[in-house]
Amino acid sequence: MSDYRYPLREAEFALKALVDFDQLCAKGELEGVGLELAMAIIEEAGKLGSEVLAPLNRVGDTDGAKLTDHGVQESPGFADAYAQFCAGGWASLTSPEAYGGQALPSVLNTTVGEIWQSSNLAFALCPMLAAGATEAIIKHASDELKHKYAPKMVSGEWACTMNLTEPDAGTDLAALKTKAEPNGDHYLISGQKIFITWGDHQMTDNIVHLVLARLPDAPPGVKGISLFIVPKFMVDDNGNLGEANDLRCVSLEHKLGIHGSPTCVMSYGDNGGAVGYLVGEKHNGLSFMFTMMNHARQDVGLQGVAVSERSYQQAVAYAKDRLQGTNKDGSRYTIFKFPDVRRMLMQMKASIEAMRGLALIASAEIDRSHYGNDAEQKAKHGQRVDLLTPIVKGWLTELAQEVTSLGIQIHGGMGFIEETGVAQHYRDARILPIYEGTNGVQALDLVGRKTLLNEGAHLNDLFADIESTISQLAAEPSLKASAGKMQQALEAARAARAWLLDNSPQDKSAPGSVSFSFLMLMGYLCGGWVMAKNQLHAQAQLAEGAGDAEFLKAKLVTANFYFEQLLPKTQAYFAAIESGSESTMALSEEQF
Repeated sequence: MSDYRYPLREAEFALKALVDFDQLCAKGELEGVGLELAMAIIEEAGKLGSEVLAPLNRVGDTDGAKLTDHGVQESPGFADAYAQFCAGGWASLTSPEAYGGQALPSVLNTTVGEIWQSSNLAFALCPMLAAGATEAIIKHASDELKHKYAPKMVSGEWACTMNLTEPDAGTDLAALKTKAEPNGDHYLISGQKIFITWGDHQMTDNIVHLVLARLPDAPPGVKGISLFIVPKFMVDDNGNLGEANDLRCVSLEHKLGIHGSPTCVMSYGDNGGAVGYLVGEKHNGLSFMFTMMNHARQDVGLQGVAVSERSYQQAVAYAKDRLQGTNKDGSRYTIFKFPDVRRMLMQMKASIEAMRGLALIASAEIDRSHYGNDAEQKAKHGQRVDLLTPIVKGWLTELAQEVTSLGIQIHGGMGFIEETGVAQHYRDARILPIYEGTNGVQALDLVGRKTLLNEGAHLNDLFADIESTISQLAAEPSLKASAGKMQQALEAARAARAWLLDNSPQDKSAPGSVSFSFLMLMGYLCGGWVMAKNQLHAQAQLAEGAGDAEFLKAKLVTANFYFEQLLPKTQAYFAAIESGSESTMALSEEQF
């Protein structure tokens, strides 16, 4: 297996070209925070990722978490790595200072988060969930609960989970059966939850479970779901731990990948009821949980970038090292010289740059929705977050399947051999289109709530921003060809939007039939937007004689590859949308 090194120059370029990090920090009135500090933080995170977490990636794959008589035992080395992670303050980067956090921008946390996910995806799932859970608690819980739980959640001293899915309630959470019975100042929780990531382990003194359950008076459906804090160990008023709560992991799933991340079946209330505390108003738990889920959806998209980067680094190293070919003088050469290998590497490289850029743009929109005093502008940035989240989650994780598969292909037969380690990235990546709402759900969300509900107004705002970038391309003589390709892709997206608005009212199957194609079209368009911004920034730096010329020229070439090889997929997805629901819905159930 190859070593992992975070691409620092890529981060610096993206934070300048796509985010304008210094301006973002100024708008947020973050005194002393800017690109120089950010790069120092990222460099330190890179050391922990490459030196501590990355060597454990293979360990977690081959010696995964195990269920013992004393609960789940995490993979060897994970506990020490987690202790170093928390000691470095990495768990608290974006949390409010009132709870011990550092209140740094989300986009910086996203940049650092790529390091954790690339170096060890299974390990990184644990602190990723904690960040979303902490945000949900701080936003929605009572002051008493926040005071008791938030500080140790922020520091990473206590881990967190979210418990939604049940054996009879997957995506359809309206069917969940877990019960919450009032009992004095708390509730007694009983029921079973499945697919609980990091549901149990020994890395922390306590685990704070966020559990969806129904009260006795709950109305049917999703409007009758409440959210509860259910700690693994009871906590007194002084924050001290007491007896074990009535909950346990009853089994671990045997999975295709991420073996170092325990996926638990959790049982609550086998001996009378697990003590739980209501978060916010009763019957409003699903909306509270979505605070955590939306946070996690962008993070899962980021995982697509991260595992792709790890696969790419290994593929490049192998291609430069693998001898297969003989010159006339008898000397050997590597497969890196083969045009088709170069094609695959370029596809990986271009995809990752577009993916990373979109993840950072979306994360920066979260910051902009919080910073400043202009309520109208903050609301517009919040709308952009809503629009981009399903695209980030869906397109990035779908593209990760292609990139990690190419990583195997470049290795040839050795890619199919587990000892090389490249197959792990492919196996680990396969869960990402399923996590946090399948990509089919993301596509429906994009088409329904994010497009049809506002008659495409938010899409129009995005299209206007993309049009502005195209105009800047067209003004540069050397980039006019890029402008033309981007314009064609944008027109395909506009036509797809029009098709949706025109056909959905009379064909109820239309939105669902074309939603995935629409999501992918938007993904490739937004990826093109990223690459266009990259080209503009690289061209400007070259004109000024600033920066590393070879690095900047590579940016121009990589973007051109994207425009020529990947952006045309927008046309294919629009053609699929134009066919509507006819072919999708043509066969009866019996004909399948």
